Amino acid sequence: MDDNRIEQWFRAYSNDVYRFLVYYTGRKDIDDLVQETFIRALKAHQHTEIVNPKTWLFAIARNVAIDEKRKKKLRNWLPDLFLQHLVSRDKTPEESLELGENKRILYDTINQLKRSYRDVLILRGIKGLSSAETAEVLGWSEAKVHITLHRALKAVQNSKNVPVTEAMTDAVTR
Repeated sequence: MDDNRIEQWFRAYSNDVYRFLVYYTGRKDIDDLVQETFIRALKAHQHTEIVNPKTWLFAIARNVAIDEKRKKKLRNWLPDLFLQHLVSRDKTPEESLELGENKRILYDTINQLKRSYRDVLILRGIKGLSSAETAEVLGWSEAKVHITLHRALKAVQNSKNVPVTEAMTDAVTR
């Protein structure tokens, strides 16, 4: 019966988790991270009281992405310089064409922000979570969510004169 609940959550929220991870990591090849999110959810849901599965899954996905970034940093420390040069950090031509100009600017700008700004922008501005849901995912107060969102939007506007409203609307409709 518990497996059925995870399956229902997968059907209901896997696309949201996928999109969240795309924005959060800045990559399109995140199927493994989505899978890891639901594997961790399957392991943890029996020991956790879950009030809002969507925000709970976003919190897990965020932690999965952070863990993946830590692993990448560790791999980059490998002494073999030849292996480091085999991995390309550039987007493929298809990925570059897929992102519209405003989306690309927003995407690049968000990925350059500090983690707390990026978290709140993705969850509130792009994923459309409420302040309460965002606070739950991040383990913050609602006041901190509001303040951080305000500062993050200012940082985006100041960084490259990005038309935030237009770009965020484009990103949400993507």
